[in-house]
Amino acid sequence: MIRVQVSAPAAVLKAGLEAVVAGAPGLTLAGSHPDVLLTSIAPGDLHGSSAPLVLVGDADWSADLLRLGVRAILPPDASAAEIVAAVESAAAGLAVIEPSELESFLSESPMQPASGPDPLTARELEVLRMLAEGAANKAIAWQLKISEHTVKFHVAQILAKLGAGTRTEAVTTGIRKGLIMV
Repeated sequence: MIRVQVSAPAAVLKAGLEAVVAGAPGLTLAGSHPDVLLTSIAPGDLHGSSAPLVLVGDADWSADLLRLGVRAILPPDASAAEIVAAVESAAAGLAVIEPSELESFLSESPMQPASGPDPLTARELEVLRMLAEGAANKAIAWQLKISEHTVKFHVAQILAKLGAGTRTEAVTTGIRKGLIMV
């Protein structure tokens, strides 16, 4: 059962979002310690949350929102099914983004950690994205038209820069830092 806390500036909007949650199997309303925070509060009013955030309203994706914990931005006219799917995805640690927004978001956002002396290079980000897809070194090498040795070098650099001990840990860290979205 996914515990969802609802927050909205208007009582009628809050009631509507709570009705969506209450009517969805696998979701339950939570007063505190939620797994996901479902909100229609303007992004400028967010102050971070320990739970992933699903926004319903007009907002544009940014790396700053990812760092605040936003995992989905839905339009104000989102259906109940879309809201439930976004909440379930956020609870699973995934980010939800419209395909039409993805390209502009990736091209405008540097997608680098907020701090750290050695940010990932564009090639390392590309390799990290492929690691997240479960690709083996050989498949990465073939797709990028580079040698397996070069892939191993990139993987080692990624692990070192992210402070990860395994590929899985690197992918998890990359997702948490907003470097990749799955």
